Amino acid sequence: MGVPVRSRSIQTLTASRQSSCRPRSGVVSGYVLRVVREQQGHTQEGFAEQLGVSADTIAGWESGRRPLTAVPVGQMLTTRHRLMQLGAAATLLHIFERALEADVLLAGALEGEAPVTAGPLGSMVMQRDLAEVLAWPLNGQAPRGIRELPAPARSRRGPAPAGPELSGAERARFFANMRRTAEESRGSDQFLLRRQALYLAGLDDRDDTGSWLAHQQRTERPRDWLSNWLNLRSVAMVCARHGDQDRLAYFIDTALADDAGAAANLNYWAYWLGELPLELSDGFIVDSTPAPWPGHKLLSHLANGLSVDHGYLDLNIHTVWSLLQVRPNLLRSGVATTVLRERLPVMLDSAEVSTRARRELESVRYAIRLAEA
Repeated sequence: MGVPVRSRSIQTLTASRQSSCRPRSGVVSGYVLRVVREQQGHTQEGFAEQLGVSADTIAGWESGRRPLTAVPVGQMLTTRHRLMQLGAAATLLHIFERALEADVLLAGALEGEAPVTAGPLGSMVMQRDLAEVLAWPLNGQAPRGIRELPAPARSRRGPAPAGPELSGAERARFFANMRRTAEESRGSDQFLLRRQALYLAGLDDRDDTGSWLAHQQRTERPRDWLSNWLNLRSVAMVCARHGDQDRLAYFIDTALADDAGAAANLNYWAYWLGELPLELSDGFIVDSTPAPWPGHKLLSHLANGLSVDHGYLDLNIHTVWSLLQVRPNLLRSGVATTVLRERLPVMLDSAEVSTRARRELESVRYAIRLAEA
C-alpha cells in the first residue's frame, strides 16, 4: 500500500525543515575555489572540464551546496594537485587549505545545541592564517592574500557576493554558541577552548559584546600565570577592537611590564604569524629564553601596522620596541627597516600616539640610527 498523500506531504515538509536547519559546511572553501577559478579566467563549465568533474559539481562546491569538506581525501588531494598544474597561485592554495579547516570549525560551531567542546576548536592553537579565513564570513574582512590579488582574468556576470556569507540566523547561532562555549569552558583543561571561543565571540558587532567580554574577564579565576596573562590579553584585544583602548593600555602597562610578560608577548606574536610550528597547547608562550624563531616576519608585520587608524597601534609600537631590545640585528633586514624609517616621523607627529608609545618610538628611531652608523 502506498503512503497517503497527506503523510508524504508531512514527510517532505519535515525533510525540508531539517535541511534548512542543517549548517552549511563549505561556504568558505567553496568561495575560495570560485576565486581560484576566476583568477584563471575559467567559466564553471571550463573549470569542470579541467578538473574532470561536472559543471553542476563545480556549482555545488562553490555555493557550499556540495561541501568540499565532504569530498574524499584522495579526490581532494588530486583536485589540489590539478589546481597546482593549472597555475593556481601558491598564496591562494594556502588560503584554500585554511578555508577547508575553517569550514570544519564553522560547521562544528553551527551544530545547534551540540556541545562545541566536542569539536576541534580546543584541539589546537589557531594562527593568523586560519583565524583570518575563519573570521571572513563573520566580519566581512577578506584575508590579506585575497585582498592583494589582481583583478580576475574574467569578469563576473551579474551580482555576486563579495565574500563567503552566512545567513543572519547562522551568524546569530554561531555567536550564541561561542558565548555559551566560553561560559561553560571553565576548567583548566578547557582554557584553550575558552580563550579561542572568547576571541571568536568578540567578532560579534552587537552593542553588548564589549560589556559581555568585560564580565567574562571579571568572573575569570585563572589558576596559573599563563592563564591569567592570556585572559588579560584576549579581553584587551577584543575590547580594543570594539573601541575600548583603556583595557589595552592596562594590559601593556601591567602584563608586559616584566621580562616574563615581554617574552610571552613576543612568543605569542611569533606563533600567531607562523614563525613557530603549529602547537596543541599554549605552553610554548611561557618560554623565557629566546625562542628559535627568526623575527623578520614579525618585524615586517608590526612595521606595516604602524598607522594611526590601527586598532592595536599601542601594542604594535610596544612590541616593535620590545622585539628590537632582544633582536637588534633585525634592523639589518632592509625592507622592514625602510618601512619603520618612513613611518616613524608620521607616528611621532600624531596626537593619537600615547606618551609611552612616543618614548618607545624615539628609542626605535635611535636604534635605527645606531644600526646605520
